[in-house]
Amino acid sequence: MASGKVTFRQERCKGCSLCVSVCPAKIIFLDESTTNIKGYHPATVTEMDRCIGCANCARICPDSIITVERN
Repeated sequence: MASGKVTFRQERCKGCSLCVSVCPAKIIFLDESTTNIKGYHPATVTEMDRCIGCANCARICPDSIITVERN
């Protein structure tokens, strides 16, 4: 069971992949099938039920586009 939920403001994501590199559960990836209004591939989560709610992704994001909710 998930202990966290991650949401991204994908329209503001610049695809830097810092969040991808710090996720211990390895569930964040850049969605190469989508391009946002800025022309970047935004970050997204593959398996939300594996999120541990650590918020590493939110802390490292330089644009503060990530929100983590803990259950």
